[in-house]
Amino acid sequence: MGPSGIDIVQMIHGAGPVVKLVLFLLFSFSVASWAIIFIKFWYIRKAFKESDYFTDVFWESRDFDVAFEEAEEFHGSPIARIFCIGYNELKKIGHREPGNNGGESLQGRFAGIDNVKRAMRRAINVEITRMTHMVPFLATTGNTTPFIGLFGTVWGIMNTFHAIGVTQSASLAAVGPGISEALVATAAGLAVAIPAVIAFNHFMQKIRVFDSELQSFYADFLNIIEREIIDGARGNK
Repeated sequence: MGPSGIDIVQMIHGAGPVVKLVLFLLFSFSVASWAIIFIKFWYIRKAFKESDYFTDVFWESRDFDVAFEEAEEFHGSPIARIFCIGYNELKKIGHREPGNNGGESLQGRFAGIDNVKRAMRRAINVEITRMTHMVPFLATTGNTTPFIGLFGTVWGIMNTFHAIGVTQSASLAAVGPGISEALVATAAGLAVAIPAVIAFNHFMQKIRVFDSELQSFYADFLNIIEREIIDGARGNK
């Protein structure tokens, strides 16, 4: 490459062993973080898309049995999964359909709803944990890789100044290549950290939004159950 250009490959090739080790470590961080970015982007995108479809089906049908059958087709929807858990728990207390009073007392039916609440809360926690899985690694990458790159740069500059002392030459032609090779490590650290930080903030914002949607669905689901129990009790008076 001409004098006005920068040959990154040649600079890496000319770097010392410690700087090369730092660059390899940064490359490993980059590969892992980009793999997580693609995996989580696909997972979260699918979760939003299928949950929107399931929510539309749920509110259009207003029938738990129909919604349960549809939910089994939305494997990527966390909302569908927590609905299935709540529905299965609801069946255990004799409410296969809204308004099915069974032979239990009103107090007993409301006590049974506590089991539904606990099961759905656990399911929500599991879904949020699943969505955040591996995402903290992006924050770790964003926080540590600039310092790893800086360590490589400092080490490379130390070697350059040591070489100045040995050769007794401090000309720019003598020290310039060594310093530029060392600075590659800092540039590499920033190149790894910036996408990781952007992706981490993006995913955490999406997860917060989805957590809000899960909580809203959970509250709506319980309101439907409690309203149908009360309406059923009034109808039997």
